[in-house]
Amino acid sequence: MVTGATGFLGRALVARLASEPRFVVRAASRSANPGWPQCVVPIQMGDLGGSPDYAEALRGVSCLIHSAARVHVSANSAPDALASFHSVNVVGTRRLAEQAADAGVRRFIFVSSVKVNGASTEPGEPFRMSDIPRPQCAYGISKWQAEQALWQVAAETGLEIAVVRPPLAYGPGVKANVLRLMRLVDRGWPLPLAAVDNRRSLVALDNLVDLLTHCIDHPAAPGQTFLVSDGHDLSTPELVRGLAHAMGRPVRLFRVPLPLLRIAGQLSGRLGEFERLTDSLQVDIRATCETLGWEPPLSVQEGLLRAVAGRD
Repeated sequence: MVTGATGFLGRALVARLASEPRFVVRAASRSANPGWPQCVVPIQMGDLGGSPDYAEALRGVSCLIHSAARVHVSANSAPDALASFHSVNVVGTRRLAEQAADAGVRRFIFVSSVKVNGASTEPGEPFRMSDIPRPQCAYGISKWQAEQALWQVAAETGLEIAVVRPPLAYGPGVKANVLRLMRLVDRGWPLPLAAVDNRRSLVALDNLVDLLTHCIDHPAAPGQTFLVSDGHDLSTPELVRGLAHAMGRPVRLFRVPLPLLRIAGQLSGRLGEFERLTDSLQVDIRATCETLGWEPPLSVQEGLLRAVAGRD
C-alpha cells in the first residue's frame, strides 16, 4: 500500500509497483483517482490530520510505503507552521503506524526528508547517515519528530521501520523551483548564476522509486535510515547546462558576484530561493549502497532527459 498515491512521488511509485507481477498494490489518497490500471486497488483515505480509521484499508497489507505528508503551509516560518505540520506529519504518521501494526503489516517504509539533517552543507562535507539531525525549518522538524515517533512504535509493536531521507527529487511532472528553472532555460533567459560554485545532491524520481522498491523486502532495511541521491553532485551552473542540453537549448549564463545576488534576493523577498540556488547540500550515499547492495540505476543526464520530456 502506498499513501500519497496521487502525488509526484506516489504516482510514480504506484506505477512501478503495479508493473511487477509480485506486487498487489493499493493506492491510497485523499481523493479517488479513476486513472489507475485495473490491477491497482484505489483507497480513499481521510485527512491524516484527523482521526481516520484505516483498519479495513490495511487488512492484508504486508508493506506500507508512507509518502503522504503536509509539505507546505502559507509560511514555513509562521508561528503556527510547526503545529500545522505536526498534526499531519507527526501525529498522523504515528497513528497510521499504530494501526498498521494492529492490522498485521510487517514493514513500514517512511519517506522523510534530508531537511531532517539540516538546510545546507559545506562543500565536500556531505550529510551522512550517522550525523546528528539538525532540522532548521518547521517541515524538517516535523519529519524528524515523525521518525522518532515511528521508532517508538517499532519498539512497542515490532513493526519493521525503514526511513528514507531524499533531497530534492526531479522527474516527469516535477513542480516548483525545478519547473521554474526549466522554463527559464527553455525560454532562453540569461541567468546570473555563472559565479555560483556550490554542490547539490539531487535524486531522479526513478532512482528514488527504485530505492523504495528495494526496501520492501530487503532483509537489511528495517531499523535503518537511508540517504539517497543520484550519486553525482552538481553545481547550479552544471544543473543549468544539463537542463539546456536535455532541451537542446543554448546555455546562457553570466557572472554576477554572489553578494549582489544575495542583496537582490533580499530586496525581492526571494532570499530562500537565492539560498537554494547558491548553497551546497550534499549527501553521502555510500552507507545506503553498501547496506542494501544498491546503486542508482539512472545517471543524472538520463534523469534530466526524463524530467524534461515529462514536464508540464
